[in-house]
Amino acid sequence: MDAKKRMDELVSLINYHAKKYYTDDAPEISDYEYDMLNRELIALEEKYPEFRSPQSPSLRVGGAILKGFSEVRHEVPLDSMQDAFSFDEIRDFDRRVRQTCSDAEYAVELKIDGLSVALEYIDGKFVRGATRGDGAVGEDITENLKTVKSIPLTLFEPYPHRIIVRGEVYMPRASFEALNREREENGENMFANPRNAAAGSLRQLDSRVTAKRNLDIFVFNLQLSDAQIPATHTESLDYMKSLGFRVSPYYNKYRSIEDVIEEIKRLGEKREGLEFDIDGAVVKVNNLTQRKTLGSTVKFPRWQIAFKYPPEKKETLLEDIQINVGRTGVLTPLAILKPVAVAGSVVSKATLHNKGFIAEKDIRIGDTVVIQKAGDVIPAIDGVVLSKRKSDSVPFEMPKKCPVCGEEVAQDADSPFVRCINAECPAQLMRNIVHFVSKDAMDIEGFGVQQIERFISCGLMSSAADIYSLDFDKIREMDRFGEKSVENLKNAIEKSKSNNLDRLVYALGIREVGSKAAKLLCERFRTLDELIAADEGSLLSVGEIGEITTRNIIEFFRNPKNLELISDLRKAGLNFTYVSDRVSDIFSGMTFVLTGTLPSYTRDEASAIIERLGGKTSSSVSKKTAYVLAGEDAGSKLEKAKQLGIKIIDESQFREMTGENDPI
Repeated sequence: MDAKKRMDELVSLINYHAKKYYTDDAPEISDYEYDMLNRELIALEEKYPEFRSPQSPSLRVGGAILKGFSEVRHEVPLDSMQDAFSFDEIRDFDRRVRQTCSDAEYAVELKIDGLSVALEYIDGKFVRGATRGDGAVGEDITENLKTVKSIPLTLFEPYPHRIIVRGEVYMPRASFEALNREREENGENMFANPRNAAAGSLRQLDSRVTAKRNLDIFVFNLQLSDAQIPATHTESLDYMKSLGFRVSPYYNKYRSIEDVIEEIKRLGEKREGLEFDIDGAVVKVNNLTQRKTLGSTVKFPRWQIAFKYPPEKKETLLEDIQINVGRTGVLTPLAILKPVAVAGSVVSKATLHNKGFIAEKDIRIGDTVVIQKAGDVIPAIDGVVLSKRKSDSVPFEMPKKCPVCGEEVAQDADSPFVRCINAECPAQLMRNIVHFVSKDAMDIEGFGVQQIERFISCGLMSSAADIYSLDFDKIREMDRFGEKSVENLKNAIEKSKSNNLDRLVYALGIREVGSKAAKLLCERFRTLDELIAADEGSLLSVGEIGEITTRNIIEFFRNPKNLELISDLRKAGLNFTYVSDRVSDIFSGMTFVLTGTLPSYTRDEASAIIERLGGKTSSSVSKKTAYVLAGEDAGSKLEKAKQLGIKIIDESQFREMTGENDPI
């Protein structure tokens, strides 16, 4: 058979079965058969690259590595929505609509908690995808969006010459949990919630990373088409589905606002069983002509509103309180709960923070407690059902001895924390090493939690310094350590020796000294010996280093065991000198606050640019703030900046100020 003809057949077959699986939820072949079709196509493309289609399904694995993302100006703005938190607000919305359109009908659908994008097709081919950005200007992330399997690369006929649709890219809950487990095992920072994980995945400059994140999409709006557009929103959803798009699920239409409210309630009851996060339900005027009549305010379209669901709460039994020991010796109480389904997942544990939190809420073992997820993600105890408390319950007390090493514990003088002060506590050792090798510290790839536990249990490590004298012959004898993985680990360890000093200072785990404080200290004290010798006055002269942090630094370097660790690291050949990456002082004396999601920078990347140009970043807005750099979904910080009259800039203005043509 002609190779090109077979390749074209395979593309059509794979696209057809992808639509049946992702859009119609009616697969006709097994996963294995689908994989075999893809494998055959990839083999032919490797043999005949000249016949590879720009819309080939093989692009789903990624591969393009970009220098940055170019700007895209949206022909049809990607507007945000007015929020409602009560049904009376929904009724007020209805009254406003009916003053202009007395016979209005409403479409009601889920509000997917993800990242909004616009997808453009010409002659049925996917040509460009962009983030929402500020609604008017977004960023071109086409290569990354090609890796999302439910985004069709080729539309089904009959398609218009040109069409732009809007959708919400999200990360399924199962994928989010698997990603965070992997990151935890690798000693990496975990994502706070699926939305943040999806946003971070779409901003990767290497599309192969995006491809591994298992993102998905629901398309919910027809933005533009040069063919005749359906008369209503629900008809447009049906039309987009026929083209191959995976459209917003559970959409219905209603005449009565009371029926709309009942549908919002019904959708809210579905939250627990969904495979993805929602943060509300959207109510839209269904007739597209009436939408034009209603128009928009300066901020929002008058024809739609989003009802935001309150955090879901459930009662369950607090069966026990377990004490975990962190890397700085802090004893953290953890609630062991009778498993209960909350906001889409089963919760069996929740942090109790410290003894002050327990005392404030009077939480006791055996209590019936109310569980909710902070931000619909992190399990938290909201309160105690006192009416169900047993008569023989007693207040909880923190242990007097460390549950791991058995040594005495001490109450912090300046915080509510109880702490194990035994520097050789095994729990602290493991977590200290996990912190030492983490990405923001020494960034040693291949050191996950499981590997560290194995090395400690086998006697290969008793301190972070032992990383640099590991017995690799013994490691080779361990299960799941092949020659390649051992060589990769050796290379990563050797590479870490040349890290800049601020990474090492952060890796040492000095209390209150994060990566930002470590950099500030190293800008002032250019060698580790200078920092060790620094007195209270010189430390306090460093901006943002207060009395508590100063005391922690001095106490750390007075501890003989810490000095022994530093001596061992010196012998291992680690770099003890700081080389500043500051290239300019144009932001000298300026403090920036970052809020919202930037189109092409992560917050860490934007902060690095600010610091490189002599500026500082802060987490809170004050009169001393020079600029607020605001992205999509900016929250209370933006409102406070407006109240204080602080200059607000977007990413394009920021890039003009910095002279950055491409994101770092």
